Amino acid sequence: MAQSKPWYLSRTIWASLVTIVTAAAGIFGYPVAEIDGSALSDSLLQAITAISGLAAIFGRVAASSRIG
Repeated sequence: MAQSKPWYLSRTIWASLVTIVTAAAGIFGYPVAEIDGSALSDSLLQAITAISGLAAIFGRVAASSRIG
């Protein structure tokens, strides 16, 4: 792997977080049998990607100095 990416764009990290959260929810008695972990991980990753893109745009617009 020559390229790197932020941790929050990793499918493995999100799949692991979903696994931990669903396991904890099951322990506390919440119904989690119907949850598709893979689809939830992909949805979370897409949401995080969109949010980070918006943060980058708003950060650049609000910046007080030029790039370069």
